[in-house]
Amino acid sequence: MKKRSEIEEKYKWDLTKFCKDEKEFLKRLKNIEEKISLFSKYENKLENDAILFECLEFQTKLLIELGLLYRYSDLSSLVETTDKRANELVELFSNVDTKFSVATSFIEIEIGKFSNEKLKKLQENKRFSNYRRYFEAILREKKHMLSKKEEKLISNLGDVLAGFNTNFEKFNYADIKFDSVEDSNGEKHELTVSKGLVYLESSDRKLRENTYKTLNATYGKYINFLANNYICDVKTSCVFAKLRKYKSCLSAALQSEEIDESVYNMLIRKVRENIDISHKYFDLRRKALNLDDFYGYDLIASLKKEEKKYTFEEAVALIKEALSVLGGDYLKLIDRAVNERWIDVYPNENKYTGGFCADTYGTSPVILINFLGSLQCVFDLAHELGHAMHTHFSNENQPYQTAYYTIFVSEVISTTNELLLFRYLISKAKTKEEKTFLYDKILGDVNSAIFRQTMLSEFEEKIHSMCEKGEPLSAEILCNTYKDLLGFYNGDKVMPCEEAKYQWARSPHFFTSFYVYKYATGFVAASKISKSLIEDKDFLKKYINFLSSGNSSDPISLLKIADCDLTKEETYNEAFASFREFLDLWKKENI
Repeated sequence: MKKRSEIEEKYKWDLTKFCKDEKEFLKRLKNIEEKISLFSKYENKLENDAILFECLEFQTKLLIELGLLYRYSDLSSLVETTDKRANELVELFSNVDTKFSVATSFIEIEIGKFSNEKLKKLQENKRFSNYRRYFEAILREKKHMLSKKEEKLISNLGDVLAGFNTNFEKFNYADIKFDSVEDSNGEKHELTVSKGLVYLESSDRKLRENTYKTLNATYGKYINFLANNYICDVKTSCVFAKLRKYKSCLSAALQSEEIDESVYNMLIRKVRENIDISHKYFDLRRKALNLDDFYGYDLIASLKKEEKKYTFEEAVALIKEALSVLGGDYLKLIDRAVNERWIDVYPNENKYTGGFCADTYGTSPVILINFLGSLQCVFDLAHELGHAMHTHFSNENQPYQTAYYTIFVSEVISTTNELLLFRYLISKAKTKEEKTFLYDKILGDVNSAIFRQTMLSEFEEKIHSMCEKGEPLSAEILCNTYKDLLGFYNGDKVMPCEEAKYQWARSPHFFTSFYVYKYATGFVAASKISKSLIEDKDFLKKYINFLSSGNSSDPISLLKIADCDLTKEETYNEAFASFREFLDLWKKENI
């Protein structure tokens, strides 16, 4: 694998948009630190509207600056996870950010003490128009706020409370090492997390099996640490949910994004009702691979003997063709993303192995991927470009206070891009092999994004519920809980594998409680929206309005702008009907 210095500049993101260099970073960070003490002049005076407005504007100005400096330090560390100085900058930022949180913790507490009538008047006050949603949130959450002293104490614990996630990141992206794995010819291959994904797509089943077992078993070697680290994170979430008088951690997570539990429960119910889609997919895949049995290490094995490899430039061109229904302005933005170096393209030593889009108000977003040339990498790029365009439209059309959309809607946009890419490719496919490959691809995504992520969410819910009831938690209990869920979701179509019970320990998303179910709801919504974009030429305007809406309303209402209602059972039924159609079309290709 190449070193960072060996990657061409045009394939590395440009972080100077956040901060020119370390010297400027330190100067600007110090400037913020010196201003933090100025918040004291506003304390106990926020009943006065003029002072309240001045305080909120001052806070907003510093928050925008903090966001830029956070991205500079954090993103620098992620492309060189073992870079000591980059990690030191993250710590320096974190210290100042904690001081800022402590110094401003009184603001929401004081506003939370306003009468409901005053909060409603502030929402209607034109002077405070940018803060309407902010006051709505305080009105909604005020019964869960603690005293000023307690909130300040919690703010001081910010770094400590984030420590469990940090522990996992340092372990997962810098410390863990894997034994090499053998293929069917006895040849050994170096194994990393990113290379493991490549090996699991291999036509060499022995390599897939050894990779799958070695990856999971290696996490199994450290399962006591990994389990205890996660259990501590769960206990922390449960303690704070209880302190803030939420009925559960799940309730706290859903309420923070204004999602009713009925939406979450409907997802779980509809997924379980339609689990046969997943099982039928496993059976079709087994037959396509010409296997007598089917294991977890066969789930992403490529069905093509020689899969086409794409250059980054070819991938961008293909994505633009597939997304042409989104209009010329959208396509020009993709060109900007490439030409202005929004994207960090290729893997390098000690680079974060996943992919994401980082949104920051006041500048363009940036994307991290690890592009290896496969069609999956093309889909990954389309996915992250969806996030980037969502951020761009939101930032261009919303003030800072309502620009940051919630995760619940963000996965809709990114998945819509993927489904548009799939529908374009399947419309151009000519051979049985091409169509089989593409139907396998999309149904694999359905299985991963809807069925698997819902399973992971059920795992979270069970573990948090056990903690809330005071039931014991241990590495064994976590592994057995995960194993039992695998039994239902895999049915009798996927043969059991002992090492699979350690898979839960590989997920970074568990450190943001109840995050993963949003992949599933996002896919359901994207299924409806992508069809509308293709079938209704007048729908694009609604979609762009949705992209531009940021956090100007609750997520369910925002989705209704794009004619998608996740409170209705029909929306889920339509999505699952589409997935069944894909299954039927794949079957027909094999008759």
